[in-house]
Amino acid sequence: MRRIADGDERAYEELVNLHARSILAFGFRLLGTQEEAEEVVQETFLRAWQHAERYEPTARVTTWLHTIARNVALDGLRKRKPRADLALVEAAPDSGRAGAQPGTFLERKRTALTVAEALEQLAPRQREAITLVHYQELSHGEAAEVLGVGVEAVESLLSRARRKLRELLGGVARNER
Repeated sequence: MRRIADGDERAYEELVNLHARSILAFGFRLLGTQEEAEEVVQETFLRAWQHAERYEPTARVTTWLHTIARNVALDGLRKRKPRADLALVEAAPDSGRAGAQPGTFLERKRTALTVAEALEQLAPRQREAITLVHYQELSHGEAAEVLGVGVEAVESLLSRARRKLRELLGGVARNER
């Protein structure tokens, strides 16, 4: 990050190449459209370039970038009208796997849609915590840094989110087996 703060374009290009996919997936899960997710990526890396001197070496670069991306995504959410966020439908594991049975594919899509609708009903902070830990695979500590809270708060958010998801989803997960 020091090289980027000094204007090193090659270091900036390396940063983008290393982290753009992760930030794109994060933006997509938070906002639900490819177009908005791409805007999150562009704005995140623009801000990283402009404010590289603010990076604290005690934090991981990925955590810092996810924090920026979260703020950009929240700005985007504030600007748009409410709508159903069904981004996770496209993220269903193995849904497009070659050789999968058509019925299995449709059932997985249906399940993914149900899960996406349940996630939409979570409080925004709970949804962010679930996204960071379970989809972006950040540790509880890293998620805490991104959200600007303590690890205990992240664990509490996750616990409440999981409880709510169990309530909302009922037997969906058991029916999937």
